[in-house]
Amino acid sequence: MYAFTGNPQEDGWNPVTGEQLKGFLSQVDPIDGKFKTNESTTQVHWRTLPFYERVALVRIQDPAWTPHNLVAYYLTDQGALYRLNGLSAPIHDVNAKAPIKVTDENVIEYLKFFCFFVRGEEGPFLIAEDSNDQYIPTEMDDNTRSVIEGTVRPATFEGKNENGHYLCDAVVFYSNALFIANFAVEPTGMIQMLDDDPIAADLPVSVEAPIS
Repeated sequence: MYAFTGNPQEDGWNPVTGEQLKGFLSQVDPIDGKFKTNESTTQVHWRTLPFYERVALVRIQDPAWTPHNLVAYYLTDQGALYRLNGLSAPIHDVNAKAPIKVTDENVIEYLKFFCFFVRGEEGPFLIAEDSNDQYIPTEMDDNTRSVIEGTVRPATFEGKNENGHYLCDAVVFYSNALFIANFAVEPTGMIQMLDDDPIAADLPVSVEAPIS
């Protein structure tokens, strides 16, 4: 999984501090008109993304927010901010402007990024590659753990079709269900889910990663 939260020193995140922090918070406060920021408690980090040349992903957290595990994200392109709010439009806007550059090497990273940030009614379509993924709950019964550990596996790039679309195969954890899905990723960043095969439904645990 793209490490969207975690230790900045381990997964490519860089802290924003001092005057840069103050200036950035003044641009976004209050986030979505309701989440207040505070220089003393709000943490901001940024990281590069392999499918953009100059666009950065910005992560914002504050323990005072409700829910406490809410993490707000923006894409920033030369000063312009695009709030990642669960809709596909901000990503497609950046893809067209940047532009996005999908390759054999980065298509899986883009798939994980897109499926995490474009939400359904029940949350992200988590590309589940490892049972230790930070978004997979740790508190569960042995049977559920066995199902998850026996199902998740690395997503794979399966080559291109006649239209030049990148074909990918992945296990998806959505809400409280697991399924195997086949995707077609267009060079423009558009993604289609071609097929899905349910593996386990009505699990007693679900993915919880609020971003808005």
